[in-house]
Amino acid sequence: MEDYGVLSIVPPALSICLAIYTRNIILSLAIGGFSGALILTNFNPFFAIVSLMEDHVFTQLASGSNPQVIAIMLVIGGFIQMLDKSGGAKAFSSTIVKVISNPVRAQLAAWLAGLSVFFTDSGNALIVGPLFKNVFTELKICREKLAYILDTTASPVSILVPFVGWGVYIMSLIENSYTDVGLVGEPFEVLLSVWPYQFYAFLALSSIPMILMTGKDFGPMARAQTAFNKALKEGTLEKEEDEELPPEYDNISEKPRLITVVLPLSIMLFSMIVFIGYFAYSEGIKSIHVRSGICLSYLFASIACAYTMKRYKGITFNRSINHFVRGMEKLVFICLVLVLAWSLSSICKELHTGDYFAALIGERIDPNFIPVIVFLLGALMSFATGSSYGTFAILMIIVVPVAHTLNAPLVLTIAAVLSGGLFGDHTSPISDTTVLASMGAGCPHIDHVSTQLAYALVTGSMTVLAFVVAALYQTPYIILGMIVVQFFVINIIMKLYGHDTRGDEA
Repeated sequence: MEDYGVLSIVPPALSICLAIYTRNIILSLAIGGFSGALILTNFNPFFAIVSLMEDHVFTQLASGSNPQVIAIMLVIGGFIQMLDKSGGAKAFSSTIVKVISNPVRAQLAAWLAGLSVFFTDSGNALIVGPLFKNVFTELKICREKLAYILDTTASPVSILVPFVGWGVYIMSLIENSYTDVGLVGEPFEVLLSVWPYQFYAFLALSSIPMILMTGKDFGPMARAQTAFNKALKEGTLEKEEDEELPPEYDNISEKPRLITVVLPLSIMLFSMIVFIGYFAYSEGIKSIHVRSGICLSYLFASIACAYTMKRYKGITFNRSINHFVRGMEKLVFICLVLVLAWSLSSICKELHTGDYFAALIGERIDPNFIPVIVFLLGALMSFATGSSYGTFAILMIIVVPVAHTLNAPLVLTIAAVLSGGLFGDHTSPISDTTVLASMGAGCPHIDHVSTQLAYALVTGSMTVLAFVVAALYQTPYIILGMIVVQFFVINIIMKLYGHDTRGDEA
């Protein structure tokens, strides 16, 4: 086995540095992969390019389940686009709006609506936001609070659902990482075992009702609410233009029908239950069954969606297919990230990057505390790049082999990658979901970033504590205890620093 020494860490390290500097994950992964190919071909640029394409990119495109994953991602993208154009997602959210009668209920309704739109993190804010903007204004709630709720429900809820794009993407990274280190495990089962340790997602989602129950705000959010109340009283409140929303969301004014979302989602869930249930009963659930079940379920749901579009909006099947293809196009970027991540992973395997990292760390760090370090590294990288997808792709390549070699808790390490990437993405001013939350709520972007940061830091601190506890005592019930701890922490913070800004209203 050839020993590449310190050169083995150049490709992933270069990818991380470039991702932070350029904020372009495609370019960063491509250059990182090329640098690895250069090392493997004795720094011959011609052979490096050929090797990168033939031995890694093409090989990964034809390897194992990778083509299936790409097909599933494209189908999911097509369905999301069709559901959006049918008005179904907006119908689901607008139904919740009808029960609103006071500020607390309005905010809880926005939270529930955000939870309901679990199939798209980027579309969440632009679907839910416009429904609640005027409601929040009428009930004297600042738009920054709406943006915070939108941002805090978008990615955290999507990452917890294994049969949407996030889940498929993460399972593909897990499968390739396990294969590279010689581990055997069904990606679906691994993801389910990781699920209870996705601390940041659970804590972020539960923090919203905890904050609302106090009836107070603190820090920049409290100041934003006070300024909003003052502007209302003085009649100086600025009104944003609805045209700021992207053109693909220009059908917000159309009256939505609930059946346009109930029928497709019911068919999707029913199909998935039948597929998974049959194989669970007959021969056991394998990854191929999960992938085929997801793909077919989304295809059946897309057909149902096309029917509702034809029935209730007069959209022809040809136009529905065009919408489906446009949705597939939107997922091409993610597919490119996957292919480049797979290629970089195979290069790191040949360079024995994981072995070198493990030898470098040696006995300096207790393996049980590696997940804590991974969470902090993932948060920093995701915050700097604004990309949780890119963070997952790069870190999974590095930390899974290291955790395996050092006998660190592998499930916790994977969970730390996901939580760290999610936390950094949530707080990053250049994250697409952060930008879309500002846009959907109709508030200045910098105001949204500054007001939600204090709340997100509370949840992030609770997540660090959760991984520390998990390092000492690993059990899936940790999240329940941390939710209780977070409840008391939020109440203490609100008692010491919170302000009931409702008293400032006119």
